[in-house]
Amino acid sequence: MTKNVARRGFLVGGAVLGAGALASACTSNAPQDSPATAAPAPAPATGGNDQPGAKVVIGFSAPAADHGWIAAIAKNAEATAKLYSDVEFKPVEPTNDINAQIAAVETLIAAKVAALVILPNDGQQLNQIALQATAAGIPVINLDRVFPDKLAYRTWIGGDNYGMGVAAGHYIGKKLKDKGVASPVIVEIQGIATLPLTQDRSKGFADALKSYGFSVTAKQDAKFTVETGNQVATSLLQAHKKIDALWNHDDDQGVGVLAAIKESGRKEFFMVGGAGSLNAMKEIQSGSSVLEATVTYSPTMASSAIKLARLIAQGKGMSDLVETQVPQSITLASETISKENVEKYLPLGFES
Repeated sequence: MTKNVARRGFLVGGAVLGAGALASACTSNAPQDSPATAAPAPAPATGGNDQPGAKVVIGFSAPAADHGWIAAIAKNAEATAKLYSDVEFKPVEPTNDINAQIAAVETLIAAKVAALVILPNDGQQLNQIALQATAAGIPVINLDRVFPDKLAYRTWIGGDNYGMGVAAGHYIGKKLKDKGVASPVIVEIQGIATLPLTQDRSKGFADALKSYGFSVTAKQDAKFTVETGNQVATSLLQAHKKIDALWNHDDDQGVGVLAAIKESGRKEFFMVGGAGSLNAMKEIQSGSSVLEATVTYSPTMASSAIKLARLIAQGKGMSDLVETQVPQSITLASETISKENVEKYLPLGFES
C-alpha cells in the first residue's frame, strides 16, 4: 500500500522525500491555531433557523486526515457544530479502514444520536450500515461520496464532480482552441479510479473536450496522495515528450504532480487543478507556474452538512426555501479559479 507523505515534507531534488505519514487525527496537519491550515471560519449563527432549538446530538464519521481536503472536512464540521448551543457534536475516530468505519458508525447508532453525518471511505461498502442507521430512525446526511441506495440516506450534499470535469474541460478546450492547436496532447491525472466521483469527473472532462473536437490522450489515477501524484506525473512526462495541457483532479496530490513537473524542467504545457487548495491558489496567483487554474470542490460542504443535520433533527426546513423540509440532495457549484479571480477565493483555500 502506498504511504501517504506529509505535504510540507515533500521536497524536490532528484528524489522524493516524505516527512512521514500524516497522523489520523483531523488536526494533525498543523497547530490548531494556524490560520493557513484551518478551514475558513463559518458565519456566526444568527436569526431564523439559527436560533437555539431542541438539543440534538449529531454523530460524525469520516476518513482519516491523510490529505488536506479531508483534514479541512473534519475541521469545518467541528467548527460549525460549536456555533450552536443546541448541538452536541459526537465524532468517532477517523479511519481509512472500511471495517473500522463500519464499527465506529455502529457505536453512533447504538448511542441513538439524533442525526448522523457520514463521509464514507467508500459509499458502496458502507451502504449497509447507513441503511441500518436509517432503519433505526436516525436520519443520515451523506457527505460527498454517495451511498448507491437512496434509502440509505435522508439528504446528500456534495460537490459537482461532473461539473468539475466540465469546468476543467472548458478551460483547457477553449485555451487550446484559441491558440489554434489542432491535435493536442491532453493528459489527465485522476484520484481513485474506482470511485464514482472520479468517474464522474472524467466523464465531465471528456464531454466538455468533445465540444471542442478534442479528447484525452492519456489518463492515470494517483490515489489522492502526494507521493503517487509525483510517481504518476513522472511516468506520464517520460511517456509523452510533448504535452499541451494537463488536468489533475486533486490539488492535494497536485503537490506531487507539480514537484515532478518542476523536477523535469518542462514548461511547454499548462495545467488545471481540482478542489481549490491554498497552495494551488498561490501557484496560480504567482503567474509563474504551469498551474493556471483550479476548479472548486470545497470542504466547506462539511459545515453545510452539520447545519442540515441540525435542521433535520429539529424538524425544520431551510428558511430561504418555500418547502417545509430540507431537500433530498444538494449539489454545490464547481467554479473556475484563475489569476483573474483568485484573490476572492484565497480565504476559502485549505492547506495541502
